[in-house]
Amino acid sequence: MSKIILSAASYIVIVFPLALGWHIGLFKARYETFGYFAGDPNVPLGFATIVIQGIALALIYPFFHTGSAGFVRAFQFVGLIGLFFWTSHVLALVAKQNVPNAGGFIGLETGYLIIQFGLFALALGLIYKGGE
Repeated sequence: MSKIILSAASYIVIVFPLALGWHIGLFKARYETFGYFAGDPNVPLGFATIVIQGIALALIYPFFHTGSAGFVRAFQFVGLIGLFFWTSHVLALVAKQNVPNAGGFIGLETGYLIIQFGLFALALGLIYKGGE
């Protein structure tokens, strides 16, 4: 149980500051040109979303078995989950609305998700390096 709590906490600690810094810090002006924000972001709701995601991913990971272990297993899991997030978040947004410079948005969000899930994979690999 402690690995699940540690996994959820690591996701939250990695993703929340990264999301804030990336979306409403470093690249806020770019995201505004994409039409990503309609008004001011709701930071508490964003935090709650990340907490729920962290808990869900931490609960799912122990059931993910590919015959691999350690960092390989962590990157396989995160690659699959990251692909799901990418299609449901990035591609779905471009499909649902007219995003100016859609290619730029896809590129920037893809970079963000690679960093987000790459760091989470490293955390999972460290948390589970000794096995379940």
